Amino acid sequence: MTVRHGLLGGTILATALAFGSTLSVAPAFAQPVQGLYVAGEGGATFNQDQRVRSSPNFPDGRDRYHTGAVGIGSIGWGLGNGFRVEVEGNYRNSGLKDFSSGAVPNSHVGGRQQTYGVMANALFDMDIGKSWLYPYFGAGVGYAWQSMNASVMGQGFNQQIGGTFGNFAYQGIFGLAFPVPWVVGLSATAEYRFWTMLGPQSHGARSVGTIGGYDTSRAYGIATGNRDTMTDFNHSLMLGLRYEFNPAPPPAPPSVEPTAPAPAQTRTYLVFFDWDQSGLSDRARTIVATAAQASTHTQTTRIEVNGYTDNSAAHPGPRGARYNMALSLRRAQTVQAELIRDGVPGAAIDIHGYGEDHPLVSTGPNIREPQNRRVEIILK
Repeated sequence: MTVRHGLLGGTILATALAFGSTLSVAPAFAQPVQGLYVAGEGGATFNQDQRVRSSPNFPDGRDRYHTGAVGIGSIGWGLGNGFRVEVEGNYRNSGLKDFSSGAVPNSHVGGRQQTYGVMANALFDMDIGKSWLYPYFGAGVGYAWQSMNASVMGQGFNQQIGGTFGNFAYQGIFGLAFPVPWVVGLSATAEYRFWTMLGPQSHGARSVGTIGGYDTSRAYGIATGNRDTMTDFNHSLMLGLRYEFNPAPPPAPPSVEPTAPAPAQTRTYLVFFDWDQSGLSDRARTIVATAAQASTHTQTTRIEVNGYTDNSAAHPGPRGARYNMALSLRRAQTVQAELIRDGVPGAAIDIHGYGEDHPLVSTGPNIREPQNRRVEIILK
């Protein structure tokens, strides 16, 4: 049974690595985590049954564990093309639930198994076209230590187990990242990990009783030696947070240049806004009302409402540009709503947000220019 579990773990990891190789050459669009980030997560961990190997001193059997707890902290670096690398520290703690053995029926157990280690991971983030969801997967290798402090008691058998064993470990990772819209750079994560440590693991043990190795009876006495279990196969389900210190913007959609209107057939009205605001002043409402009245008294076939910002931002750079793009669209939506209140049919209005593009007044970087914080109402 343990061999089959080992093959299953190896197959899962091999499949993940093969899938990663395929996606690395496929035309996928990656969410470009760029630069330094930190992450932390915690949740539930599930140990598969671990077979206790027969020895000259101790009987054969199978350890079963309660659902345990897992915690992971990591620091990483995004390469800006969907790939990222990280180093993690991990800790797992599971209570011993049962020792199943024909030589020790109806046994009573206590204690726990703890595992901690350091892993190096390589991951790939996928852009599936949803701004709120980014799946990712990866694999990691490292070194881990497994500590046992447990007891097994039954008729004619009382065993104390302790000690720490270290060996190499590897894991497969699949997760989902959910960007938090109100905190730029912060994402919530939900993750599954398959983790295994090379074995067998050996822990010191001491037994008192009449049950010996290979499930045989012996004269009452004390036996000492190593209690060996096969490879530890572990499954973890976790929730966490990841923070990117320099988040990169998602790939920009192809820009669509507005068709140059014929001056003789168009009429334009300008509505200006305070810095970082999308609400209308009394003066702005008057201008919108004038535009609405003009649309009903002229032969207008379409009304364009285009929002813009200046190039200043509380957070200069890609984060600021993304924020300004959203702000320009909110300004256009505010003017659209006012036009509709003034009697303009909503179906006749097209709205656009252009962010910092197409300034009315050219300026240097990060300049608060009032004339660039505007909405243009174009009657065609």
